[in-house]
Amino acid sequence: MDPIEKPAPDQVLIDQALNRMWAKFLPHLEERIDVLASANAALAAGKLTTGQRAAANTAAHNLAGVLGTFGLTKGTILAREAEILYSGEPETDPEAAAQLGRIADQLRVLIRNRKSGAAGYTLEK
Repeated sequence: MDPIEKPAPDQVLIDQALNRMWAKFLPHLEERIDVLASANAALAAGKLTTGQRAAANTAAHNLAGVLGTFGLTKGTILAREAEILYSGEPETDPEAAAQLGRIADQLRVLIRNRKSGAAGYTLEK
């Protein structure tokens, strides 16, 4: 008996489909993180506009949903935190600005790790 389990044929097809979807959504994910980073830079400079805040809130909301679809639970949690912070008035809270910067950086790392990960799709444990 082979000690290494092979995935079921259906699972292989699902993995392949998820990998194709990942490739399709990756540019959008990176753009949304760029929106968060840009809003954070404006926030740090004291120049965050209402439009930038709304765009960052929407980008965070969209990231939360898409990252969850790909099993990146930590990314969903981080994106939801950013969404909550951008739904308030982060420009009045210096700690919120620092946290939003860390969130954008962590999301970028999660996506980079998924992008450069194994060929097969794997769920976060």
